[in-house]
Amino acid sequence: MKKCQITVMKTARYDDLIEKFENPIEHACDIREGQVFITDGKSIPEGMCDSAWETMLPFVSELCRGGGNFYDGWMKNEKSAMISCNDGFRPVSFYIEVTE
Repeated sequence: MKKCQITVMKTARYDDLIEKFENPIEHACDIREGQVFITDGKSIPEGMCDSAWETMLPFVSELCRGGGNFYDGWMKNEKSAMISCNDGFRPVSFYIEVTE
């Protein structure tokens, strides 16, 4: 089984949408740009958001098993994927790549 490195590339926050649609919450997301996580694809890395993990898990699992080339050439590096979490108020973009 290979390992994957997950790097936080971009974070965004849409205050206009938060104000209009979201109920106030005290704690939403601790993910920071540049943050790096390493995983074998079997367990969530420490500090990773559960919701983001669920979104990226199919790609991480496939890459850790040696697969790749998603969507017939989507990524320049076929052993990688760019995945965003599903938070419409605070989306985070993660770059996932196989480490050798």
